[in-house]
Amino acid sequence: MTDWTSGYVADIAYTFGYYRELNPLAIRIAFLNAGLAFPQFGAACELGFGQGISTNIHAAASVTEWSGTDFNPTQAGFADELASIAGSGARLFDQSFAEYAARSDLPDFDYIGLHGIWSWISDENRAVIVDFIRRKLKVGGVVYISYNTQPGWAAMAPMRDLLAEHAEVMGAPGQGIVSRIDGALAFADQFLAADPTYAKANPLVADRLNGIKEQNRNYLAHEFFNRDWDPMSFSAMRGWLAPAKLSFACSANYLDYVDSLNLTPAQQALIREIPDEMFRQTVRDFMVNQQFRKDYWVKGPRKLSSFDLQELSLAQTIMLLTDRHDITMKVSGALGESSLSEAVYNPVLDALADHHPRTLGQLFPLVAEKGVSFGQLVQAVMILIGAGHVLAVQDAAAVAKARKHTDKLNAHLTLMARGGEGIAYLASPVTGGGVPVSRISKLFMLSLGQGRKLPAHWVQDAWQALVAQGQKLLKNGVILDSEAENLAELLAQAKAFETNELPALKALQVI
Repeated sequence: MTDWTSGYVADIAYTFGYYRELNPLAIRIAFLNAGLAFPQFGAACELGFGQGISTNIHAAASVTEWSGTDFNPTQAGFADELASIAGSGARLFDQSFAEYAARSDLPDFDYIGLHGIWSWISDENRAVIVDFIRRKLKVGGVVYISYNTQPGWAAMAPMRDLLAEHAEVMGAPGQGIVSRIDGALAFADQFLAADPTYAKANPLVADRLNGIKEQNRNYLAHEFFNRDWDPMSFSAMRGWLAPAKLSFACSANYLDYVDSLNLTPAQQALIREIPDEMFRQTVRDFMVNQQFRKDYWVKGPRKLSSFDLQELSLAQTIMLLTDRHDITMKVSGALGESSLSEAVYNPVLDALADHHPRTLGQLFPLVAEKGVSFGQLVQAVMILIGAGHVLAVQDAAAVAKARKHTDKLNAHLTLMARGGEGIAYLASPVTGGGVPVSRISKLFMLSLGQGRKLPAHWVQDAWQALVAQGQKLLKNGVILDSEAENLAELLAQAKAFETNELPALKALQVI
């Protein structure tokens, strides 16, 4: 009998996550920062889309035609239902990578994305994916791929193998993956209490295990308890992708571009002395003890002339997602938390505070009069995008075409909030991607959509939805017991929603 799972966990649902790096629009500014030309994204594909949240949001919120596959029929069925509701035309299948790669009705793609897939599949499936990219990615096309990385996982890899083996051989048949995970983690505590030499040689393992125990079991099942789990060095990844004619373009993590956040002056100096760009990536991974890479690769990189780079950079449109007053002048990198220069960031944030989209060309004169150079503006934008405060914006024609699909998808996702946490994102036709929206905010949106205009009305409706589910709010990790406490907290959240969140959601055309 064929094992259709290929050793991948299939008896527990994957999380309902959204991954903004999969948004093709995010590629543009990253490529410009690297001085590279980017393609127009007419056709895109996601391999292993999980619950399909990212694929569906991107299909609904853009003019790009999306396709993809996930071997799990339950997940693929849910994803296909979302595509039908949105009317986005996304073509989503429940085929294995080999079956999907053999289809004759697929277009050639400008973009292929893989998030959280590569490290958790067999070499056989990796070979299928590389061949698929070789055949189906257009010249100039981009691949996004994320994967667990050496050396950051080097110490933990043996412990992961121990956990997975315990779950496989010590877990009772029919026990279920969650119980087997809990049993493996309990055994790990016993193991460390016995003071093994391995733990003495790798003292950070205990802290890593403590962090793992706090994580969602659905996530842990897919992250640590598959048959295949292979953290890979950058050089090994480069070797795998070479037959597909892919070249490394740049990181999809915008904060990686800011050396001062991640590398000491001595580390920066050493890396600058390395003439080979690819070896620099490997050394950099050692400097920051990299655990997870998110990278863009391109089939045929093309360097832009200085003139074209300037023109394209000035034309890039961005907008502020977060309320201006909720942004702290702090950002974190591999070196820890760093302070942002208020002399640079205050003018930039003030100019974007109204949530109106602006090109960098429009933004620069507004900040230049405050003494901010164009180079400082570009770095500030990169950091604000990396921190999740700023997003790239697509053109008006794409926004208008996408709006009818995002309205349908958002209406459905908002209704889901009545029954539980559901999906913590909605689709913006302005950014071509997802924006975080909490369950409580969605309940307020439902009330607002029914003509209830005052925060006090939103509170009443949200509280009724929570009572119907037998639920109460958490505040600072503590359950609020009384109705009065819950109503007071809901009112505080409703006023914050009205003042801070609602203007941005309107500008993003989520509402």
